[in-house]
Amino acid sequence: MFSWVSKDARRRKEPELFRTVSEGLKQLYATKLLPLEEYYRFHDFHSPALEPADWENKPMVLLVGQYSTGKTTFIRHLIEQDFPGMRIGPEPTTDSFIAVMGGETEGVVPGNALVVDPRRPFRKLNSFGNAFLNRFMCAQLPNPVLDSISIIDTPGILSGEKQRISRGYDFAAVLEWFAERVDRIILLFDAHKLDISDEFSEVIKALKNHEDKIRVVLNKADQIETQQLMRVYGALMWSLGKIINTPEVVRVYIGSFWSQPLLIPENRKLFEAEEQDLFKDIQSLPRNAALRKLNDLIKRARLAKVHAYIISSLKKEMPNVFGKESRKKELVNNLGEIYLKIEREHQISPGDFPNLRKMQELLLSQDFSKFQLLKPKLLDAVDDMLANDIARLMVMVRQEESQMPTQAVKGGAFEGTMNGPFGHGYGEGAGEGIDDIEWVVGKDKPSYDEIFYTLSPVNGKITGASAKKEMVKSKLPNTVLGKIWKLADVDKDGFLDDEEFALANHLIKVKLEGHELPAELPPHLVPPSKRRHE
Repeated sequence: MFSWVSKDARRRKEPELFRTVSEGLKQLYATKLLPLEEYYRFHDFHSPALEPADWENKPMVLLVGQYSTGKTTFIRHLIEQDFPGMRIGPEPTTDSFIAVMGGETEGVVPGNALVVDPRRPFRKLNSFGNAFLNRFMCAQLPNPVLDSISIIDTPGILSGEKQRISRGYDFAAVLEWFAERVDRIILLFDAHKLDISDEFSEVIKALKNHEDKIRVVLNKADQIETQQLMRVYGALMWSLGKIINTPEVVRVYIGSFWSQPLLIPENRKLFEAEEQDLFKDIQSLPRNAALRKLNDLIKRARLAKVHAYIISSLKKEMPNVFGKESRKKELVNNLGEIYLKIEREHQISPGDFPNLRKMQELLLSQDFSKFQLLKPKLLDAVDDMLANDIARLMVMVRQEESQMPTQAVKGGAFEGTMNGPFGHGYGEGAGEGIDDIEWVVGKDKPSYDEIFYTLSPVNGKITGASAKKEMVKSKLPNTVLGKIWKLADVDKDGFLDDEEFALANHLIKVKLEGHELPAELPPHLVPPSKRRHE
């Protein structure tokens, strides 16, 4: 009896089934989070509704910095190709937001055309008006780097009145819009012009809640001596510490990100290591894109829930007939107390609440009579999404990552240091002697042999106990010495002959010089007498 009722109930309890993570995110947002956002006018206060293209687009990298810090040159260095609309110079040359994206043909798409293209994730930028759209364009070109990522070049941040008056649109709000949707934000600083203007400081503060996406690049570092560079680095960290209020130290990459010769080459190794680290971070973006979108959806859902509690609380406190305007002002002034009340009632973390001052400013222009009371059904749908659907998508993210382990940014500057003698660390540490005909350990073997024969070898070999007495003199931890023993005992007989003992000492030297040990012994380090058995 009433079997249709039980079927309907079962259907509601069945978990959502998705083919891909991006499809799942798109569907969850449209069916569970968007209704809550629309009901409580979330888009009027925080961020426009997300479009299907937001879930499907390639990872994006946003470059932000004061003028002449090398933003456009950085893009040119990455893709190793000029792009349409590119202008480079010491004066403020880039006066537009330029989305550098992959395409079959080279060309420029103006801002007004971009915001009506449903395939692009820029449709909601329409709300910033013509003043912005005339300063926004897409430079598309065929390039292997742009097959995996898109890069957003921004106008240089100016000082004083120029920044506030001549833009004609809310520069910080546009950057905040991009910050919500990009995968990485790179703040560029010039080692010669380290001062952070008030305008730049405001921009960095607008990126609050996106600290996990921020990386800092100290560019043009080859133009100053090592001692100066240390001072500049310290000053930058001190300045950033006052603006980015996080307990963790922000990651700063030091280098000279262009293809010209280094002016002061004494820090070459440092610059190479830093560039390699930054490139690895950018190359990982396609692999981590789904996880980033999932993380952003969770952040948005938490904010939307808090917003719903705020709006419904304000509606509840409003009178039905008289004194609406005076009550509205009173509620806005006491918004901090409402925050505390919601925090206690619903056990919400203070970090989930929107900025108090900004919220007060926005509320003053709103009609409270159009606000809605709490609708538990909408909040339950979002809670169900966070508790159940997100967990299933997390499993799918890991599955997709395991199926695409090699998905990384390729081409351009990323290819230059991949293989060959100019690869990072080539011919150094355990790689020393990789191209030599002679065994690289052989040149130091006579001195190692002198120690070897003082350890009373039997049948040309020493025991592990004898080797240990000598190896611990290096003061390296037992975990490291244990790994060196495994690498040096090539024939795995539990003893070391003279060649294996020399190899162990060579690997100790490699580690003491600050290099990493290899996971497996490279062919060029295998002792000559052992190579015949391979």
